[in-house]
Amino acid sequence: MTALKLDGRATAAQMKDDLAKRVSKLKDQGITPGLGTVLVGTDPASQSYVGAKIRDMEEVGINSLHRELPESASQDEVLEVIHELNNNPECTGYIVQLPLPKHIDTDTVLEAMDPAKDADGLHPLNLGRLVASAGGEITWPLPCTPKGCLTLLRNYDIDTKGKTVLVIGRGITIGRPATLLFTRRDVNATVIAAHTGTTNMEELIGQADIIIAAAGNAGMVTKDMVKDGVVILDVGVSRETNAEGKTRIVGDVAPDVADVASAMSPNPGGVGPMTRVELVANVVEIAEQQAAKASS
Repeated sequence: MTALKLDGRATAAQMKDDLAKRVSKLKDQGITPGLGTVLVGTDPASQSYVGAKIRDMEEVGINSLHRELPESASQDEVLEVIHELNNNPECTGYIVQLPLPKHIDTDTVLEAMDPAKDADGLHPLNLGRLVASAGGEITWPLPCTPKGCLTLLRNYDIDTKGKTVLVIGRGITIGRPATLLFTRRDVNATVIAAHTGTTNMEELIGQADIIIAAAGNAGMVTKDMVKDGVVILDVGVSRETNAEGKTRIVGDVAPDVADVASAMSPNPGGVGPMTRVELVANVVEIAEQQAAKASS
């Protein structure tokens, strides 16, 4: 068996075409969505990721409101930027790029955000809505990576209903919200959450119909662990440097798992582009909801 490639780049490109049309329609109504990006410090990965997000927004016609602070910025200085974006009418939604420097309390910063402008879906109120809502319409921003995982599966008509989904990792951006999202009635999966404290990881991997690997542990899921026909979303990111000093990104799933999987996302090029396009989608959805309220 050669696994079907779950192509995040191609899926994201299709979504961008649709999102650009929706942004154009909003502009016809006199509304231009704007995304704020808050970057504290000079972490190269964060700088690269924020730059890519800004390019994505500009491609579909969304304005960029970038705010950059030095590594030495105080918590109060970061909160001043949060307050400014909360009250800026040109800002439809915004993100605070994580991780923040260690001297800044991440929870305090996220809680200070206007939940209606939380484009990453990580405000405690929005995460709490996900906890409280097992069904019905979702009217608040969802965390982008779990949302992108589900969109990618649906784009390839991969059924989740009644399937056993193993989520490896319990981080706030992927693992924890993915567990909640995949148990909603419209997804209807049986979800197992595994992490560094899990003692029977190989047994659980062997039981799973769908695996969302988001541990950041290079190659931890191997061919001999999974069952034939498994669907794999490789979300973890590790960086390996070879003898020549060149660095490359590798995922949590060994490449030869593709020999036995029915479908598998590449890494890079799978869930990463979906995460970014779902951020665009969140901003567009916030703007559309604001337009609907204004016209009612």
